[in-house]
Amino acid sequence: MSRNNSYKAIFSSLLLLLTVQVADAQSKTSVRAAVDKNKILIGETIQLSLEADIPENEAIRFFIIDSIPHFEIKEKQKVDTSNTSDGTVLRQIILITSFDSGHWVMPSFVLGENIATDTIPIDVAYSDFNPEQDYHDIKDIIEVNPEQEKEKWWLWYAIGGGTLLIILLLIYLLRKKKPAVQALATITDPYEEAMKQLEKLQNERTDQKQYYSRLVDIFRMYISERKGIHSLQKTTDDLVVQLKGMPVTKEQFEKLSQALRLSDFVKFAKYVPSPDDDKTIYETIKDSIISIEKII
Repeated sequence: MSRNNSYKAIFSSLLLLLTVQVADAQSKTSVRAAVDKNKILIGETIQLSLEADIPENEAIRFFIIDSIPHFEIKEKQKVDTSNTSDGTVLRQIILITSFDSGHWVMPSFVLGENIATDTIPIDVAYSDFNPEQDYHDIKDIIEVNPEQEKEKWWLWYAIGGGTLLIILLLIYLLRKKKPAVQALATITDPYEEAMKQLEKLQNERTDQKQYYSRLVDIFRMYISERKGIHSLQKTTDDLVVQLKGMPVTKEQFEKLSQALRLSDFVKFAKYVPSPDDDKTIYETIKDSIISIEKII
């Protein structure tokens, strides 16, 4: 083989290796985390931005952040989902603050194996003291006239007494107009109603978005009526945080959390679940309700 042919073979091999590495890098999930301020005063709000760029061949998932060392979470905005030609991009903004002064390093947020954001350094400090600022003078003691104070107290007594009489009169009138016989509301057992709705859903023909939405609504309604958790107004992340206190096993809790988040991906991220996913989320919701009911 001539020297020119040898150079061409080496060049072609290097070009092929570079192309494979670039393609492999483009097929993996990439994540980013950033803040709008790296130095704040104590109690000042920071905007933490999280982003995950997920290609088509990867499973759709996002960060689960319940706490951050030395920082407090004030508000977690909804996850914004956008589809691109290469896959799906998920974004979320979290408002945080800190009351611990010092130099802190926000740890990496892990999305999966070998997928994590960079650490973020943040300085939290007190406001600077200005020695040139004028001091406020101490005010003199203000003398109080006892007779005037006595008149003020009698005035407040009269206002309070009149208000109390009006309230008692309103209560009397409302009770007088109240009908003697009231209809008794039908009391339905939350567990029986949940099992009934699950069986009804299984026998119906619905599209996947409606199927996943109704499954989660059945669980939310049960947990709201049985445990008093206002789950209907909560986001999925907030609901998962509240469910941590439920008397269920760690394995059951993880399955339930994944099922709730999978439902969000189906409804909002255009994720197309498989028949196995349909069966798994149904069994997870049903088993979770049964486990909670047994413990109660």
